[in-house]
Amino acid sequence: MDIEMYLEPVSGKCLTNENIVEGTLGKTMTIYAKKDDFPDLNGVHIAIFGVSEDRGTADNIGCADAPDAIRRAFYTLFDHHEEIKIADIGNIIVGQELSDTYFAVNQVMTALFKNKILPIMLGGSQDLTYAMYKVYEYTGQLVNIVAIDPMFDLGDDTEEINSHSYLSHVIMHKPSYLFNYTNIGYQTYYVSKKSVELMKQLLFDSYRLGSMKANMELTEPLIRNGNILSIDMSAFRAADAPGVTNPSPNGFNGEDACRMTRYAGLSCKLSSLGIFEYNPHCDVNGQTAGLIAQMLWYFIDGFSARTNDFPTSENHEMFRHFYVQVSDIEEELEFLCHKMNGKWWMSFVLPGLDKPQKHYIPCSKEDYQQAMNDELPDHWWQFYQKLM
Repeated sequence: MDIEMYLEPVSGKCLTNENIVEGTLGKTMTIYAKKDDFPDLNGVHIAIFGVSEDRGTADNIGCADAPDAIRRAFYTLFDHHEEIKIADIGNIIVGQELSDTYFAVNQVMTALFKNKILPIMLGGSQDLTYAMYKVYEYTGQLVNIVAIDPMFDLGDDTEEINSHSYLSHVIMHKPSYLFNYTNIGYQTYYVSKKSVELMKQLLFDSYRLGSMKANMELTEPLIRNGNILSIDMSAFRAADAPGVTNPSPNGFNGEDACRMTRYAGLSCKLSSLGIFEYNPHCDVNGQTAGLIAQMLWYFIDGFSARTNDFPTSENHEMFRHFYVQVSDIEEELEFLCHKMNGKWWMSFVLPGLDKPQKHYIPCSKEDYQQAMNDELPDHWWQFYQKLM
């Protein structure tokens, strides 16, 4: 895999922690630790790499130092999933221009995708999500981005890309292969009414912090529908994640963070993860680095339990099927619930085709109950609007 030219080894300072003992990830992982000794990635399932880049930040200078701070905490955790082969392939060599760094990210992630290796990016600032998105261009598939973020980061597409405007650049990128964007946990006092209305006009999904905190299980189908998960550490309350430049008294807590990354690990559709905006210079006793390390651990825990639970004609018998008639539409709504893991899906038949094509949309039991109350589930209606 010809990507060594874009990467530099992990700093030796990350490997001298006295807590890295037998059985910890620092001992069981494959780590690119010496120049000219790039590891063989055959058989690797997950590759972690850092991007020490903060030129695209709006207000978070210092987040470039995040990858190594996270590593020092991550390497000390015990490995309970030795069947999952993980490699830390070092840090992207920062380019002369920000666009050069984006290009290097593109080359590395493209190579990992081609070798069926899931990349985890440790940033850096969240504008790097745009670099992640552009990688999917070569696949020719439509992409769903899920962001755990207290804001929408729409900014202004006429200004240079930064961590508060990257989404506008994603939307305006040509050719467009963005099918959907989902925001989980936005905090209303941080976003304007205009931005909320724009999200609705674009038919994007956005969910307030309070509605998600009331039932964290509702985040599972939202994450399950994503190809990319982009996490802004500002989405977590300062008591649990103080290592950001603009800490908030409100947000998800540490348990929520680990729960959502485990959901991401479980999803067979999700193919890349990025964690951004952590600034070790603002951290308190490495608390935020420790939280991110545990989030990564739970992602791996979920990944180790992945099963091919997407509905197909071949695994039809693995699901319970429920049919509900809703007065607003002629056809019955079909819901499927996996017999083993309890995940819910809705089927959607594309209209206007000679041969009907059935699509499946991740949903929750609440969507089924909404249909039972003679109401069209929001997920079904939003998917229908996108296709129309």
